[in-house]
Amino acid sequence: MDATGGDGAGPMTGDDWLRAILRAPVYDVARQTALDPAPRLSARLGNTVWLKREDLQPIFSFKIRGAYAKLAALAPEERARGVVAVSAGNHAQGVALGARQLGLDAVIVMPVTTPAIKIAAVQALGARIELAGDSYADAARRGAEIVRAEGRVMVHPFDDPATIAGQGTVAMELLAQHRGRIDAVFVPVGGGGLCAGMAAYLKALDPAIRIVAVEPEDAACLAAALEAGRPVPLDQVGLFVDGCAVRQIGDVTFEVLRERVDEVVTVGVDRICAAIRDIFEETRTVVEPAGALALAGMKAWVARTGTSGADLVSILSGANMNFDRLGHITERAEIGENAEAIFGVTIPEERGSFLRFCRSIGKRAVTEFNYRHRDDARAQIFVGIQLKGGLAERREISAGLRAAGYAMEDYTENEVARLHVRHLVGGGGGARAERLFRFEFPERPGALLDFLETLGTRWDITLFHYRNRAAAYGRVLAGFAAGPEDEAALLADIDRLGFWYRQESDNPALRQFLG
Repeated sequence: MDATGGDGAGPMTGDDWLRAILRAPVYDVARQTALDPAPRLSARLGNTVWLKREDLQPIFSFKIRGAYAKLAALAPEERARGVVAVSAGNHAQGVALGARQLGLDAVIVMPVTTPAIKIAAVQALGARIELAGDSYADAARRGAEIVRAEGRVMVHPFDDPATIAGQGTVAMELLAQHRGRIDAVFVPVGGGGLCAGMAAYLKALDPAIRIVAVEPEDAACLAAALEAGRPVPLDQVGLFVDGCAVRQIGDVTFEVLRERVDEVVTVGVDRICAAIRDIFEETRTVVEPAGALALAGMKAWVARTGTSGADLVSILSGANMNFDRLGHITERAEIGENAEAIFGVTIPEERGSFLRFCRSIGKRAVTEFNYRHRDDARAQIFVGIQLKGGLAERREISAGLRAAGYAMEDYTENEVARLHVRHLVGGGGGARAERLFRFEFPERPGALLDFLETLGTRWDITLFHYRNRAAAYGRVLAGFAAGPEDEAALLADIDRLGFWYRQESDNPALRQFLG
């Protein structure tokens, strides 16, 4: 299939796309995925939310559809030459599985930034892998070299009519599964293959359905193309949403999308992380960032437009998540959902000031407390507070702290503070004698206040590092101004708490970095 109506007579029309999608032989390897209701999200957003579960494909991504449709369309002479594909991972798995099914020799070129779980999955399917460059563009140059040197057929991840038609079968299933009106469908966009295929099918059968393309803020190549009136390269793309880290929208996909997409929504990392958590809470499935992109866009769109009572569909496009990314995602999800606020606060360096500050916060759950004694005049605290009332509560806390006389800054949206400063609150604590302890105490409201009311009124606290990571017990490193002559009394007070603890004053790592 080429970019014309199939006979070279002209560009593909809506009917041409419809026929191509209906004929795409994807079910040799793909499965029809569920369209699941999302009752929790529906209640929160005031709309009926549906999740199209492409994360349930054999390769955990919709990419198997387009890859196999393209491979199946190859002529016998092309199959004999073997194929090459360039992909950040999911298309690679689709080509590798399809090639194995059809008995084709396949080479996959992937950026070196590709998550290890995707590389391992492609290797397990028997394809030859080459890692080249940091981006899709870098890998694509290597793929072109292989085509020239070995005569292989390039299987493009998105900018090919057969691939687009294969991806369009997602929309074919969607309309067959959903009863009644669909008001809007939210589709993630990298190179545009999935969105183009779905938009071509949906607009051909029901032009009233609103097609909302969703892109990462740092890889919004469709938005840039629509503004310019043609595909244009981005200067740089972010890599967090690796499945959509594409520098330039495809030529074929752009021609389809420019007439069929109703709007483009862009979202940042924090919103995407919050959507990953939403999907887990709804389905008990952990999707990859690209897999949650459409839902993040849906939530942003509903918040911006005030839409209610509508039927909204989000495409969960993939679930090839590296396990070691979960910590970062959990960290960022709180900010994306307005569930955590971060403040930098200056307090007087005097006995009891730490406790008074905590009392000013009240019974709110503290997510993080980082403090280190610097001098005898002032102390700096980096504090995270769990929010139940979103932005309004965050402003209320800020106003309350200022009214209490504290110099403070709101760092909730400060990228450097969130990524780096929270780990840098430390250093030497001056010349005073100091005893260091590790504690564990139950994660319940008031546990921190109990700790400080027992110890903070009698002992100068020189160090306090705490971060709540949703565990049953909070883990704290704390320091107290106490010499050898004070140790017996300090230990007696600590024993009164009833919390597990261990003295770490002689820990070599603490001696080296805290002085």
